[in-house]
Amino acid sequence: MSSWPEDVGILALEIVFPSQYVDQTELEQFDGVSAGKYTIGLGQKKMGFCSDREDINSLCLTVVQKLLERHNIKPSEIGRLEVGTETIIDKSKSVKTVLMQLFEPHGVTDIEGIDTTNACYGGTAALFNSIAWVESSAWNGRYALAVAGDIAIYAKGPARPTGGVGAIAMLIGPNAPLVFDRGIRATYVKHAYDFYKPDLTSEYPVVDGKLSIQCYLNALDQCYQQYCNKVSKKLNIQVDVNRFDAILFHSPYGKLVQKSLARLVLNDYVQSSEEEKTRKYPELVKFNNVKLEESYFDRDIEKAFLNYSKETFDKKTSPSLLIASQVGNMYTPSLYGGLISLLINKSAAELAGQRIAMFSYGSGLAASFFSITVTQNCSPSSPLQKLVSNLNYVKPLLELRQKIEPKKFESTLELRQKTCHSAPYEPISSIENFFPGTYYLIKIDEQHRRFYDRIPVLANGHA
Repeated sequence: MSSWPEDVGILALEIVFPSQYVDQTELEQFDGVSAGKYTIGLGQKKMGFCSDREDINSLCLTVVQKLLERHNIKPSEIGRLEVGTETIIDKSKSVKTVLMQLFEPHGVTDIEGIDTTNACYGGTAALFNSIAWVESSAWNGRYALAVAGDIAIYAKGPARPTGGVGAIAMLIGPNAPLVFDRGIRATYVKHAYDFYKPDLTSEYPVVDGKLSIQCYLNALDQCYQQYCNKVSKKLNIQVDVNRFDAILFHSPYGKLVQKSLARLVLNDYVQSSEEEKTRKYPELVKFNNVKLEESYFDRDIEKAFLNYSKETFDKKTSPSLLIASQVGNMYTPSLYGGLISLLINKSAAELAGQRIAMFSYGSGLAASFFSITVTQNCSPSSPLQKLVSNLNYVKPLLELRQKIEPKKFESTLELRQKTCHSAPYEPISSIENFFPGTYYLIKIDEQHRRFYDRIPVLANGHA
């Protein structure tokens, strides 16, 4: 293309999550832990989970097909399709190639992109690659499709309540209602063993919980400071949390997100001059000499800045936690579940012109801080109104899920554990309560090849 495409960003979003969940209050009782440990301590309410009928391929097949149907996108209109996931079921074959089953019957095989993997960051990498493609000389005028999907489950123990499942597809192109700000995103990548999956025969990760929190918060510090510096150099303005109308984070669990917002305020405080600290933060004066690298587990600092930032959290971050609290940690889609939560909790008129901060983190580690500017046009026929309206299925779908008792939840995960990578294998779980339009696993043959079918869609073509 001869011209530089303008306002590149997200044109449409689609989300899928399991049709079943376990209640976190009931799970507290079943696990014999103190009341509120999961619901208050972690900030979680419900957790979606999969039976042996769903895997990463079925999740991504479902979300891509639903996006194409809901937004009337022809397969031939997609020029790049990239998947971010850490749910690896094949060490060679990409999920993207499985998704080509949706395009091949239409004679469409000229689609770039494969899978990207690094813990919860893979979806952001797929998104950045998709945006870069649209903005590059390789762009051929078609849409890009970035898909993030994962099944997050843990071995029985304290980490299990922080699981979840989901997939999100994002349609990328020019003249978008959600525009990615150019030239100011910040990235931080280093080597760490905070969370990783070295056992290829198991779905369960190895987790160093304390190190993981420290890595997350350190990456947030580094990315935020770098972002602020880039904006300052490019636009000659000073950045703090007041620059943003919404601030979204990767959400392993809700409580960490609240601490992360407080962490940004702490960064603002540390970067302020002595005069600014006295004028803007008089109640925090006793922390005048705090050092960020020594404050990760300082309870006094954490409590003080949580209290100070509560109003900002309630206004700018809390609206993004609906799906995280109801479905759990979806890994790569987590941050974008936060974006969808924000979009379904506000009207197009409220969103118009807003600036949204986004922090993505993946253990191991890779992280980025970037921002999105929402278009000003919120007329009834605008792309923004269309994007928001096409997400009106999300809240009703959350309510349609079936609650599963903790004992059955545990036995379902035990079944997944026992049959992980089994071949040949025919799933035994029911598909009776699956949402319309859901792809599901029929069988795995003796050569580990997987076969899928789909629950029929509703009469209007939407699931």
